[in-house]
Amino acid sequence: MTPAVGVVGHVEHVEFAVVDRLPGTGEVVHAREWFTAAGGGGAVAAVQLGKLAGAALFLTALGTDAVAADLAAELDRRGLTVHAARRDRPHRRGFTHVDARTGERTITIMGERIVPTGADPLPWDELERLDAVFFTAGDAAALRHARRARILVVAVRAFDALLEAGVEADAIVASAGDATEQHDVGRIRPRPRHVVRTEGAKGGEYMSADGTTGRWAATDPPGPVVDAYGCGDAFAAGMTYGLAAGQDLADALALGARCGAHALTGRGPYDGQYDPARAQPPSARRSAS
Repeated sequence: MTPAVGVVGHVEHVEFAVVDRLPGTGEVVHAREWFTAAGGGGAVAAVQLGKLAGAALFLTALGTDAVAADLAAELDRRGLTVHAARRDRPHRRGFTHVDARTGERTITIMGERIVPTGADPLPWDELERLDAVFFTAGDAAALRHARRARILVVAVRAFDALLEAGVEADAIVASAGDATEQHDVGRIRPRPRHVVRTEGAKGGEYMSADGTTGRWAATDPPGPVVDAYGCGDAFAAGMTYGLAAGQDLADALALGARCGAHALTGRGPYDGQYDPARAQPPSARRSAS
């Protein structure tokens, strides 16, 4: 049976500009391509989970301006079941340069992150029926609600909520190379079952509560590297889905690596995401329908 999955977290309006090279100080560069998309770890992971599971629940929060309305419409078009609390202020925005040569992205964020809280009138009871939730942002009360799911995976950027909530995470995901994600996870109680640190093309490492450590290898992208935006969130979504499906940690990490590698091959957060339905040959898709 396909697991039921969801995300509790954030979404941001992101404008993308693809440039031949990142501008130096005082320099003007011209974009060869530009577009906008719903970004942020919550939205990107939710869409990837939806592709893996066929559906995904997304509990989030939005502002009240036209940007927020556009985000709600886009998330709906991408097939998510979205429930959003509202904040009476403009929604957070971001700007991303994408280097056309390497696919690397450089991000500037404008505004305060808008996140769901446990006090918001969201359908928290629905989390009890889910096999897994990926938590990217919210307060401690929202994290306690997320713990109702059978499997709980948490982005380390929700560190303050982890310290306060007092719940056991099945896994915490962090980037080993991101200075903003270098938190002392040893302070978290109860201890998470697994701490996973990604290292991009080097794969990554994990440490389990029982002292077990290990590494996994990165998966080669199935095509040319186009855009690195969202590949870490796609990895976390793949790992979350694997754990929800009953895979052991090694297999879940391998699925996460596959999702991260696929994400590198498409423009923007979603074009390259791993979609098992599309990966099947036409004959298999017909027989499954």
